[in-house]
This record gives sequence, structure tokens and C-alpha cells, in this order.
Amino acid sequence: MFNEQQSGKMWSGRFREPLDAEFEAWQRSIVFDWRLLGEEIAAGKAHASALCAAAILTKAETAELRAALDAIAAEYASEAGKVLVRNHPSAEDIHHFVELKLVERLGSLGLKLHTGRSRNEQIATDLRLYVRTQIEVVIEGLAAWASALVEQGREAADSVMPSFTHLQRAEPVLVAHWLLAYVEMALRDAGRLQDCAARLNLCPLGSGAVAGATLALDRTIAARELEFTAPTANSIDATSDRDFILEYLNALTFVGLHLSRFAEEITLFATAEFGFVSLPEAFSTGSSAMPQKKNPDLTELIRAKVGRIHGAAQAVAMQLKGLPLAYNKDMQETQEPVFSAGFVPQMLNLVARFTAALQFNRERMSEAAQSGYLNAMAAATYLVHKGVPFRTAHEKIGHAVRLAIEKGVELSGLTLEELRQFGDEFGEDFYAAIALDATLNCHDVMGGTARERVRKALDAAAERIAALVKSIAVEAVHAGA
Repeated sequence: MFNEQQSGKMWSGRFREPLDAEFEAWQRSIVFDWRLLGEEIAAGKAHASALCAAAILTKAETAELRAALDAIAAEYASEAGKVLVRNHPSAEDIHHFVELKLVERLGSLGLKLHTGRSRNEQIATDLRLYVRTQIEVVIEGLAAWASALVEQGREAADSVMPSFTHLQRAEPVLVAHWLLAYVEMALRDAGRLQDCAARLNLCPLGSGAVAGATLALDRTIAARELEFTAPTANSIDATSDRDFILEYLNALTFVGLHLSRFAEEITLFATAEFGFVSLPEAFSTGSSAMPQKKNPDLTELIRAKVGRIHGAAQAVAMQLKGLPLAYNKDMQETQEPVFSAGFVPQMLNLVARFTAALQFNRERMSEAAQSGYLNAMAAATYLVHKGVPFRTAHEKIGHAVRLAIEKGVELSGLTLEELRQFGDEFGEDFYAAIALDATLNCHDVMGGTARERVRKALDAAAERIAALVKSIAVEAVHAGA
């Protein structure tokens, strides 16, 4: 007997008993996959084109369906509309929701769109479209942050600061050189995401539930319309593949790691003990108890939110581990982790503006770079140029540093007579060799902190960022064509 209670389902024909009410509510994914409405609409239009080419739909029917899909997208585009989708009383998922709305508008024609396809391929397609768009937005954010870092580097000009190893002062570097380290991280992150985008950019439509569509569909039609490189090569893999989600989330863990390292350094540098940087008031808060406080809330929240990215990646890895081919309901659980990482573009936008607003205490940084024997490496290099083996030079300068510590002076405060007790190689030119400029410029290698090298590195970084931004713009234009 026909079960009217189940008749609204996309799979109701084989069942007689209604679903347990609690289970039905528990297994619905519309509460989170409502975010895929735009992707579902785009994929539906592309499938309609393929059905038309296969003579399953007439041109008139195809036009009606595509127009109705566009109308549904427009109707629910607002925030209020999204709430209506999320809270729909009967839709199981975003695919079901769109079908219900099509039937409301077009009657039985709305049911024709599902000909030759499965929800397994639909969700695989929607998620690829979603992740592809997210990658583009994240790369835009990385480019904005990198640009802010470069601009800060240009403004810093020849300002110096101590570099650190083991959180101990190591050698003087240009502030711009330190900032450029984070530019390199951001550009690597963008490269990883571009690689991920290239690998995921294949279209599952036409894969059916597992074995391929049962109609002779031209799969290249939907692939072209959705701006995919090509159709996927294997229907079993296409419907069960979520590698791209895991790869995307893993790429985001690198973004998070690098943002967190930057956040940690800024948090430290903003303390009175360092005093290297003044926190922008627009991105800081005060204390409800201590009137003098200005707290680094943005950087602290960045450090904390990175854990959410790592958690999302680990969750997906555990969800996919050991799944037999092909589609399994477990895969529904991979969606929420990828949606939960949706805060990353906003975080990058904030950190870019925060970086642009930072004010460095150049005098304090310069003082720190010129005390604590940070020129000891340059001093050892001076002896190397005098023909002393580096290991021996290292020991001689170590002795000199110990004497300077005992006397309470820097290396430049030792007399030539005092220095010569460690070797006859010391001459009057030693003092010029360990001056700040010489200490910086002795690192005259690619990637070093010599002034001219850093100036060229800033220009090169700006060019690489511009090329990245241009590639994003080209992709956006291509996608909208």
C-alpha cells in the first residue's frame, strides 16, 4: 500500500513504515548543508544542460528548469532566506529542498531534473564547488596579509631588530627581513591551496550512485559549465572521494600555524618587557578591573582558533579512515568540519588590517639589536677573513665575549690590547667590522639581511603577490564567463 507519510521522500517507494521521528531529525543534513544552496543550484543547471543534450529534456523544459533554479537561488539568497532553508520542516538535505521547491514551481517537470543522477554525485559536486570557492577567498586573504607585511617592511626602511633563536637574541636583522619571513609563509600557503584547487577541479556529475549514469550523458557539458577542468575518471572514486576536503583542511592547518606564530611573536613583542610594538587600539580591548591594560585579544584569539582548524582536519581523517568503497553515510559528517573552517577568510582579513595598523618602536628595537653581543658572529667572520679557521675564530670570540661580560661592556668596548690576548689577528679594522651596518651587510647572500638584499627581496615579494592577485582575478573572470 502506498505510504503517504513517506511520499515526500526522495527514496520512499520501497518503504512501508515511517521513520522514527527522533532518528529522522537526527539524520537530516539540511541543518548544515543549507550553505550549499548556490552550489546545488549551479550543479542542477549544469545537469539540466546535459539532459537537454541527451534529449531527455526539451529546450523549453530546460529553460523552465534553469529559470526556476535561478528564482530559487534569488528567493533564498538573503540572511532571512537562509534561515528558511535551514529550518525547512521536511527537507532532508539541500538536494531534497531544491527538488521540493522546483516541484512547487513547476509540478512534475521539477521531478524530471533528477533523471540520470544520484545524490551521491550531487553532494560530491557541491562540495568541490564550495571548497574551490573557499580556496579562492582564503588565497585573497593571504595575499592581503602578505601585502600588509610588505608595506610594513617598506615603512620600516633600514630599521633593525634582534633576531632570535631559542627565544634568545641571536643577530641583528632588518625589521623588513623579519616581516618577509611571514610573507614567505603566506605565499607557500597560497601555493598549497592552489595545488589543492587543481586536484579537486574535476566534475563528478554523471557518476551516478556508484557505477556511472544510466543515460548516455555527455559529461563534458556539465564540467565545462561549472568551470571544471574535466569530468572525473572513475565513478566509484568520484562518489566516495573526500580527499579534497582533507587536503583543503590540512592546507588550512599551515595557514593557521603561520598565523599563530605571527600572533605569538606580536603578543610577546607588545609586552613591556620587549616593547617592540604598540598594539592598535582598534584591535585590542581593556581590562574590567585594571584601567591601564591594553590586551592583545586579536592575536590571542588567533592562537586559540587555530585549534579548530586542526580539529576539523583530524575529524575528517578519522571519518574517512577505513571506509569501504563507495559512498557511505559517514561522509555526511565530513561537511560540518569544512563548514566550521569558514572563519578563516575573516581571520585573514582581520590580521591583514591589524598588521597594517601595527606601530613598531624602532628605537627600542634598534637598542635591543645592538646589545647582548649580537655582533659576535660578525666578529668571528672578521677573523675568518684574517685566515683563522672558523672553529678557532668561534672560540677566540667566545673568550672575548666572556671578558666583555666580566667588564660589563659590548665587544666594541674592549681595547685592542685586550682583544690581542686572544690572537694577533685583531686590528684597528675590527671595530668597523662589528659595527651595526657591517654586521647586517656581511649577510650579503640571497635570502640574507644585508640592506640591499632586503630591498630587492621586498620588490620581489611585491611582484609575487601581484602575480598571485592577478591569478585570482583571472580565475574569477573565467568562472564568471
